[in-house]
Amino acid sequence: MSQLNPIEILAHGMAAARTRVNTYASNLANAETTRTPQGGPYKRKDVVQVAKPIPGSFSSALDKLSMQKPVVDRVVEDQAAPRMVHQPGHPDADKNGFVSYPNINVVQTMTDLLTASRLYQANVTAVETARTLQSEASKILTQA
Repeated sequence: MSQLNPIEILAHGMAAARTRVNTYASNLANAETTRTPQGGPYKRKDVVQVAKPIPGSFSSALDKLSMQKPVVDRVVEDQAAPRMVHQPGHPDADKNGFVSYPNINVVQTMTDLLTASRLYQANVTAVETARTLQSEASKILTQA
């Protein structure tokens, strides 16, 4: 049975939260991008996150309760239709005067970004707490 390492789990959580922050920031930065090198408007990206079990972290009787580390499985492009805005003078307007904009809700994306940022900070705080607890436990063991 391997020893459970909470700092490893928290580090994975921090990495997943950082990927979310970067993805949401990219979506915000490109909310008005109508032309990309691939052609067409920027496509909103979403993070697909999964929980990977940590083998041997608990006895077999508690396998259903075993700790899992959060891992980003992939970042996918949203396949929703672009937002069409009538702007006949825009250089990217089609023959009917409509411009294809990314399907990005700026308010929702800002909320997601704030949530991911706070999740990252919560993981940082938890790592600091876990290190303090490990240090204090080590002091107790050396005094015994």
